Amino acid sequence: MSGFRSGIVAVVGRPNVGKSTLVNALVGRKIAIVSDKPQTTRRHIRAILNTEETQVVFTDTPGFHKPSTLLGTRLNNLVRDAVEGVDAVVLVVDAAAGVGRGDAYVYEHQVAASGMKICVVNKVDGLSHHKLVPQLAAVQDMGEFDEIVPVSAQFGEGVEVLRDLLVSRMPEGPPLYPSDSDTDEPLEITLAELVREQALRLTREEVPHSIAVVVDEVEHEGDLTKIHASLVVERDSQKGIVIGHGGETLKAIGTAARMQMEPMLGTRVFLDLRVKVLKEWQRDPRALDRLGL
Repeated sequence: MSGFRSGIVAVVGRPNVGKSTLVNALVGRKIAIVSDKPQTTRRHIRAILNTEETQVVFTDTPGFHKPSTLLGTRLNNLVRDAVEGVDAVVLVVDAAAGVGRGDAYVYEHQVAASGMKICVVNKVDGLSHHKLVPQLAAVQDMGEFDEIVPVSAQFGEGVEVLRDLLVSRMPEGPPLYPSDSDTDEPLEITLAELVREQALRLTREEVPHSIAVVVDEVEHEGDLTKIHASLVVERDSQKGIVIGHGGETLKAIGTAARMQMEPMLGTRVFLDLRVKVLKEWQRDPRALDRLGL
């Protein structure tokens, strides 16, 4: 396949800078779930951009941070694994919140030793020129980058420039995945993530950090898909919050998740959700292993 380009790009940054939104914008459809809660991403999510002449595999990673739980440590290890041997590392920073020590921490620990380094200065929408300039200067002071690209992942500003830049920098080589693939995620993981996205959106306080979702069974019956899933929390009080008064919250989570699943699967969906308590699962290695984290 002469002239074909392919490569892997790791997208890293501190929590809540918009990495998943950026990855979805780069490939042109939703692959990674998005939430305003920190640490939404808990695994490598690979989103695949296919064109006639290129294939770029974007690895969306958890927010790199100073961990306080075993889960946090494992998430940081995922980031370390993701930047190994890739063709480019994209560091995403939040221009609206300000570039600071947390970004420098990620640069020092995950980006500095990489080959091609690109900094995406995200959330520039609504930011005046005189407010943006100091953020760009702060990025330049952080360390060396091959390119610095201002974008608004949410509104698409600068995304095409970034996409073209990354495509042009990929090495020549054959596709890494079949050309009709847009992710390598197993279906059960994708479905579980859609449920968790809605649980993050509809719960409050300390609960979102403590929710994990496992799809227990998927049954295909003609034009109906039956999905049985468990929402796992750490305490009985959290179970009550997730279920809600008269089961209202759990019902709302299921309805919203089902509305996303049906167009994706092309069938009607029956979604059965249960809530289970697994004490302090974020700190328990055996529980994390059971949850696939």
